[in-house]
Amino acid sequence: MFGGGGQVGCDPGTGDLMEEHPVFDPAEIGEFVSLCLEKRNLFLDVCERHGSPLYLLDEMGLKSRAQEFLDCFQREFQGFGCPLGRVHYAVKSNNHPEVLRILCEKGMGLDVSSGEELDMALRGGAASIVFSGPGKTEAELDLAMKHADRVILLVDSFGELERLGRRKGQAKEILRVAVRLTVNEEGLWRKFGIGLDQLDTFIKSANEISCVCFQGLQFHTSWNLDPGAQTEFIARLGQSLSGLDSQVKRQIEFIDIGGGIWPACGEWLQRGKNPLIHSKRPSEPLGVFAREIRGAIEQHVLPHVNCEIWLEPGRWLCHEGMHILLTVVDKKAEDIAITDGGTNAIGWERFETDYFPVINLSRPALTEHPCHVLGSLCTPHDVWGYGYFGEDILPGDVLLIPMQGAYTYSMRQRFIKPLPAVVVLQDDGTIRYLPCSL
Repeated sequence: MFGGGGQVGCDPGTGDLMEEHPVFDPAEIGEFVSLCLEKRNLFLDVCERHGSPLYLLDEMGLKSRAQEFLDCFQREFQGFGCPLGRVHYAVKSNNHPEVLRILCEKGMGLDVSSGEELDMALRGGAASIVFSGPGKTEAELDLAMKHADRVILLVDSFGELERLGRRKGQAKEILRVAVRLTVNEEGLWRKFGIGLDQLDTFIKSANEISCVCFQGLQFHTSWNLDPGAQTEFIARLGQSLSGLDSQVKRQIEFIDIGGGIWPACGEWLQRGKNPLIHSKRPSEPLGVFAREIRGAIEQHVLPHVNCEIWLEPGRWLCHEGMHILLTVVDKKAEDIAITDGGTNAIGWERFETDYFPVINLSRPALTEHPCHVLGSLCTPHDVWGYGYFGEDILPGDVLLIPMQGAYTYSMRQRFIKPLPAVVVLQDDGTIRYLPCSL
């Protein structure tokens, strides 16, 4: 829900983290905690039956988010000259097979960034797959060509295009391709795609390769708290489209604007010094993204090409779809509690920078108390939070770390302690237990 901003972290008692961002209204945090506590009995029952630590996958919540996303953009693009085409879920944001199954059942395709993810998407039955990412290996290109009926390859470079041409004997049928465009020709983002000034040359080069059919363009801007970066690049793209030959323009069947849309709740961050004061970076609602993206396309793209608009949401869909349950195993001091689950379950030191409320389900209260809530890994960076909501915190208490659906499960790692199993809260109200698969 709140997700990492990539900042360098520090202990709230010793540093000055994120103090430039607005203070998060405690009343809003309390309202969120109150909503989480409405499912307290369900969470406690799951923990009693299956132990902890656990990932909880909320099937109904995930389906609801998917429908909300589709409805919002379909309303905005209905009757528009560039209609909404395919929506592909970004597998890297949460790659649990049940997440992929649920979203495919909602009519979405899958956006993959490696051969491993491509194999998952194929085995999961996805009808439409876009394969992005730099540095694709020969084996990955072969796999895409073998499944050309379901895969659209987002070519990342001229070198990758040349390697495709040399592998034409691997193609059972013509492979549909698009080209990724870099959104920033300076710095690390140059890793992705080609520059706009190379677009015309690229399309003409693709047309010379017999085993591929060029069909579209893709770009991706990340960490979008508002649609500004997306609309600005669409304006730049329009300038490039205006200079293309009319025959080349007719080949563009879709423009994939990627994902990177931040959930409307904004980004919640540790603030520093006082562990009970937090920061919030606001984010625009989904409807604002849909409306402004549509407006930019109408102004800058529609005068030059008629095509579908594709999307690749990830974080926005899955951030509310998974939670983590932990149990307190030791209380070493009034301000230090140790849990049975380590942050290897999320794969990185997220909570030194990001803020998620730690909610004591066993002793519920809407008051947050300072306390280092730590995992059981042999590292001091194993931090779940610097406070908890509850009357107290004692060994045996069950804790909820909410909204861990995005960029946590897919980044988990085997480090010291075993990984949690997954419990699926199915939309019919039943519970399904799935052992750890890593």
